[in-house]
Amino acid sequence: MEYRRLGRSGLQLSVLSFGSWVTFNKQIDDKVADQLMSYAYDNGVNFFDNAEVYAHGESEKMMGRVFKKKKWERSSFVVSSKVFFGWHGKENKPNQTGNNRKHVIEACNEALQRMQLDYLDLFYCHRADKNTPIEETVWAMNHLIQQGKILYWGTSEWTGVEIMEAHRIAQRYNLIGPTMEQPQYNLFERFKVESDYSQVYNNVGLGTTIWSPLASGFLTGKYNDGIPKGSRFDLHNFDWLKDQWMLNEKVGKVRKLADLAKKIGTTTAAMSIAWCIKNPHVTTAILGATKKQQLVENMKALEVVPLLTSEVIERIEKIMLNKPQIL
Repeated sequence: MEYRRLGRSGLQLSVLSFGSWVTFNKQIDDKVADQLMSYAYDNGVNFFDNAEVYAHGESEKMMGRVFKKKKWERSSFVVSSKVFFGWHGKENKPNQTGNNRKHVIEACNEALQRMQLDYLDLFYCHRADKNTPIEETVWAMNHLIQQGKILYWGTSEWTGVEIMEAHRIAQRYNLIGPTMEQPQYNLFERFKVESDYSQVYNNVGLGTTIWSPLASGFLTGKYNDGIPKGSRFDLHNFDWLKDQWMLNEKVGKVRKLADLAKKIGTTTAAMSIAWCIKNPHVTTAILGATKKQQLVENMKALEVVPLLTSEVIERIEKIMLNKPQIL
């Protein structure tokens, strides 16, 4: 396993990590969660990702039960949660969502209770909040750090301008600014990581904990001939995900990627993850799985990175035709 520093901090994360979005409580139970997290941990993964909104808080409870059962040394792993969407779903009341001080602090306390932890290593603003001044959010996060409830704070799907504004405020008041961002990054979604954040890396530093490096499983190739029953795109209330990816043009590109992966002796999934972590601005790519074999196969991406020569990268670019301009 390779470990990379989170931005300009001293914290090191495994370049492959494990997350619970969609799968925990929706597709797998405690037994499978234990099996997957144990395999990941035993193979060098030290970062486990979660959020208040995942399965309305049940995902955090499930992960917490595994932590308690395994009794791993707390210093040996990094765990996150995120605040913004709330966990009550359509029943959310005012102040139970967003990045206002009340919700940020209460969401942190609730996440700690659900995961049965004393502190969170990483705490994210899951989205930018147009209704709360960034200054209020920066102060709230700084307060949690001073209390020892979180160690680092960051953002998810913020723009480069919003991240820099948070740093400007932090510098003005001598507070701690965001250390990391959690954007979607894969062969189809590239703008933020490769273009929008280019000046952030240079000016203040930025760690990235990538979600959906396989485009919600689309880049595994399993949807090339339709939607398998029980897969993520087949889940109730996930039509939006299916509609985002199940387009003929995108399916055609994945088929071409599959041909290329076969030629270099690997799978579409492993090649896609390897492409993601080959970017030096990527700190870690978060993997998700419902079966141990999926995780085993996806972690083979570490062995594929050296196979991505400049020639192979050029062939990938000719298939994708979506390389963004650097701002």
